[in-house]
Amino acid sequence: MDFSKGAFTVVDYVIFILMLVFSASIGVYYHFAGGRQKTCKEYFLANKNMPIIPVAFSLMASFMSAITILGLAAENYMNGTQFVIINIAYIVGTPIAAFVFLPVFYQMQATSAFEYLEKRFNKKTRLLASSIFILQMVMYMSIVLYAPALTLSAVTGLSKWTSVLSIGIVCTFYCTIGGMKAVLWTDLFQSLMMFSAIFAVIIKGTLDVGGFSEVWRIADEGKRIQFFNFDPDPTVRHTVWTLAVGGIFTYVSIYAVNQAQVQRLLTVRSLKHAQISLFLNWPLTSLLSITASFTGIVVYANLAKCDPLLRSDETQIEKADQILPYFVMTSLTMFPGLPGVFVAGVFSASLSSVSSAINSLAAVTVEDFLHPICFRHMSEKRVTIYTKLIAFSYGILCILLTFVVDKMGGVLQAALSLINVVGGPMLGLFSLGMFFRRTNVKGAIIGFLVSLSLCFWIAIGAVMISPKIVSEHRSTDGCATNSSLNMSKFSNFSLANQTIKENSTLQDPSFENDDGYVFPLLKLSYMWYAGFGYISCVVIGYCTSLVCGKRNVVDSMLLSPIVSLTFSEKEPISEVLQLKECT
Repeated sequence: MDFSKGAFTVVDYVIFILMLVFSASIGVYYHFAGGRQKTCKEYFLANKNMPIIPVAFSLMASFMSAITILGLAAENYMNGTQFVIINIAYIVGTPIAAFVFLPVFYQMQATSAFEYLEKRFNKKTRLLASSIFILQMVMYMSIVLYAPALTLSAVTGLSKWTSVLSIGIVCTFYCTIGGMKAVLWTDLFQSLMMFSAIFAVIIKGTLDVGGFSEVWRIADEGKRIQFFNFDPDPTVRHTVWTLAVGGIFTYVSIYAVNQAQVQRLLTVRSLKHAQISLFLNWPLTSLLSITASFTGIVVYANLAKCDPLLRSDETQIEKADQILPYFVMTSLTMFPGLPGVFVAGVFSASLSSVSSAINSLAAVTVEDFLHPICFRHMSEKRVTIYTKLIAFSYGILCILLTFVVDKMGGVLQAALSLINVVGGPMLGLFSLGMFFRRTNVKGAIIGFLVSLSLCFWIAIGAVMISPKIVSEHRSTDGCATNSSLNMSKFSNFSLANQTIKENSTLQDPSFENDDGYVFPLLKLSYMWYAGFGYISCVVIGYCTSLVCGKRNVVDSMLLSPIVSLTFSEKEPISEVLQLKECT
């Protein structure tokens, strides 16, 4: 794309290529270092001797990725700062993950988190949950890979498919040959690149408008400073309740029971080290979330009076997710290398998330499906070879599915919706096992499947309704060349009162559909999907277990510490369970 104020230079390309080479070299180093990735324990769990710092950064980078940088900037530019309130959920969710769920997984010491479900319920439950996880993460990887491809195509003129191939191949390469050690150490390096990209935009953009106070003033005049929307309506997209309360279910479903995160937490020496890693991850996650959000406000302060999305005939910007790279190329190119730092940072964010997903998918596939069937009698060396081939296959599949993601809307809501739709029921399934002695196989499976079906029905229904977001206070009045604009379409714009309904990246379930009655659940905010899925899974699963179950003896090691402490060690479990056989 040819922007009037700058272009990607040789220096920028060099910085970007060096980032890719350095990431790949880490994989090469750990392919030959240590145990040379010859055992599954080293390949999946890094021999359980990783330092706390890289694990903490990796926990953050696994799900706070390019989607965060691009999506949060677009969200705050278009709609304001309300999303920042989700950081309250991180404060509450961290101790829940660290003290309620993590001790059970750490005591079990299994590579696959889903092994817990077999021990607590049965093998069918384990395989069901593993299958759903694989489908979720494959789609999530594709979304994460698509986000930086969108960025690079916007700022360099390269085809986004060329971008997809370059980042996908490099990521698949170092993850396949370097195992978990390569993933964790590259996550640390890539996290630093992510923060560099964000701070470069914040510093330059703030200076351009005259300082922090001026950024805040312009954003406030444009109604972008929003923190205290206490509307109790669950169909309103972002409120204090949807983010601070609904966000807890999202956060805990990711950091407490998701295979990618549990696997990372098992790479340290002890439970205490794992808990420290989680608590260090919290401020890192909040820092990235807040700074990425402020980036959107800085961009708004610079572009509010000359919005590039309203001048698409000149800028060729089609989606709000491209607003941040557009600003980079019109503001940072006077300093050679800064656009390269930005692009390297966004791609680093994507690399960290995709590599994490590839490794966890390979672990689940090997441990839950292949090992019990055909790997049991193979040598450790041969199993590791097949494991690397499986990791490589998932990387290629991720690249191919990116073509599907290209047809979707905004990356932030698309990713969070996918995480919430599956994450809520999955958290409910593990909670049925860890919190309730009376739940059994039938209750767990029925509760999980029903809640998962309901969540998918709501999410798909919301997409079918396809309501449009309302984005206010954007203008073209400050553009230098108004004559070239399509003024017949944008004739009455002013920063004070402009309201535009566009095919933007984000959908608003609270926006009324013109086609008539819509079932209320279909208008539910996507930030409530995880909470709805969790509650429905637990309620349905527990009630089904009471009505249709049999006596079970539950090993106290499979219960959460907060539950096992409520029962006397001398109290026989058989007396606690008074379930009747289903007819």
